Amino acid sequence: MSGRTGLLLAFTLLASPPIHAKERLAASAEGGAPTTSEGTLALPDTELIDVPSAAVLTQGGFSSRTRFFNRGGVLEWLNFGVYPRVNIGASFNIDKFIGSDSPVQLTRPELQLKLRFYDGDRTIPALAVGFDGQGFLYNRNERRFNQRQRGLYLMGTQEIGLPGLQGHAGTNISDFDGNYVFGFLALDYDIENKVKLMAEWDNIRNYMDSRVNLGMRVYLTRAFAVEFSARGIGQGGWYNDGVHRTAERVAQFRYTGHF
Repeated sequence: MSGRTGLLLAFTLLASPPIHAKERLAASAEGGAPTTSEGTLALPDTELIDVPSAAVLTQGGFSSRTRFFNRGGVLEWLNFGVYPRVNIGASFNIDKFIGSDSPVQLTRPELQLKLRFYDGDRTIPALAVGFDGQGFLYNRNERRFNQRQRGLYLMGTQEIGLPGLQGHAGTNISDFDGNYVFGFLALDYDIENKVKLMAEWDNIRNYMDSRVNLGMRVYLTRAFAVEFSARGIGQGGWYNDGVHRTAERVAQFRYTGHF
């Protein structure tokens, strides 16, 4: 399946009318934080595993994500709701931070921006545009990430089919030198604000380079969650720097709060 075909299928799916139950999640007017029909504020998930959502932190909100990945690597994100509908963040990648490997290696900080410009309705998904400079698996020989950054993206989020089931789809350009257009698709299912199941098909341009990710997020408190996921399921081969191109298990901590 080509990237264009996948994107057309995704947006057709997102545009189909959802089933609205009594306790469905709806976007609030400020910043897109989801609320229940009873008005109880639920902190928004601005991302899934790798794929972003159209949700943003409200003004004054902040979030921290800490991901532990292979070879003792740690990746830290900080995100802030600086204006209504606008989030700004930064990320820091550290290789060989955990374990006995040395030396510990840092990469340059990367920037994230997101603007939610439409809250969505029963037929049109919530829409956001953003930029994400963070890639994965840094190749120090070529001074770039083996898994390229998302770069500039446009995406939508919509509840589909069942209460708590959301679809996400978008397109992105990771490198303006090449001008290659990629796509991404994702589903998440929220179970009583306790557990979220996530599935992604990312980096869609050709089948061999695309990635399938599966994960589960467990909300230990209203603000703190633990996540376990598998990235790049079914991949094989090698990257240019000799790193094995295979599935990766990652764990992540996530905290969301408000100033």
